[in-house]
Amino acid sequence: MKLDQFPRHQLTFGPSPIHHLKRLSDHLGGAQVWAKREDVSSGLAYGGNKIRKMEYIVPDAIASGADTLVSIGGYQSNHTRQVAAVAAHLGMKCRLVQEKWVPWDDPVNDKVGNILLSRMMGADSRLDPAGFDIGIRDSWKDALREVEEAGGTPYAIPAGASEHPLGGLGFANWAFEVAEQEKQFGVFFDTIVVCTVTGSTHAGMIAGFAALEELTGVKRRVLGIDASATLEKTRDQVARIARHTAELIELGRDIRDDEIQVLEGWAGELYGLPVESTMNAMAMGAQLEAMITDPVYEGKSLAGLIDLVKDKDIPADSTVLYAHLGGQQAVNAYHSLWDPVK
Repeated sequence: MKLDQFPRHQLTFGPSPIHHLKRLSDHLGGAQVWAKREDVSSGLAYGGNKIRKMEYIVPDAIASGADTLVSIGGYQSNHTRQVAAVAAHLGMKCRLVQEKWVPWDDPVNDKVGNILLSRMMGADSRLDPAGFDIGIRDSWKDALREVEEAGGTPYAIPAGASEHPLGGLGFANWAFEVAEQEKQFGVFFDTIVVCTVTGSTHAGMIAGFAALEELTGVKRRVLGIDASATLEKTRDQVARIARHTAELIELGRDIRDDEIQVLEGWAGELYGLPVESTMNAMAMGAQLEAMITDPVYEGKSLAGLIDLVKDKDIPADSTVLYAHLGGQQAVNAYHSLWDPVK
């Protein structure tokens, strides 16, 4: 495939580590579960999955002559923290729009966790009362215009970097990284489980594993666990980005409908609000593996994985790879979910 034709500015330490979640696997009594840890993939402000996307976006930002990265997310956006980190690393300015995507009224929600780290790194982070949507936002367009009017040269990075034309490349490359690690560990992952909201992480994986299928003839399931609570929008966006990424890397065929699986049942009614299965999954991951997940994304995808393994929707003879995308920093804003031990 044609991934090598795209310039890449390495921001990760190298391949993100994978490890066997043996205690969790034994507890579930089914498929063997491993994790690939994007949360420890980089030294930039605790890393996360958006760092991998930014590796392919940064060369374009530099080539554009921009001096300011402009992006958007919720108050506790993992993405905006990572954009702020990359801007600091490159010596650029950073303007962030932080909308109220989650109706979570904790008084420190807009002061701790991800948003605190973004401000520590020098980002101009401004709150906006608008609610959640995965699409292109007027507040972000306004921020781009304001940077220009102030004499800056902005570079536009949409929410999650997902609507960026290069947003799927990082996780297309991730698929090939997984294949190399399989050789190293002597294991084959027939099923990948990943959280999906704005979609380009999941979509990039779909395109990348489709490319591997063309090279090897081996199929895998890439299961996206919806955490958006806007299922149809997310499913449509994943499909569109996957097909666009497949064209970029010259896959040579269309992405099949059966390759695009966005599963519902664990998001709850509103984005960002944990439900009982979220809390149970977070506790299980923490208490069995000391693997910390957050209430917005990874707690929900881990809940999906747990149920799929327990119910044998992922067969007992499978070896499944859980993509841990990071986001633990947001836990600080959800501290009231855990009562102090009396």
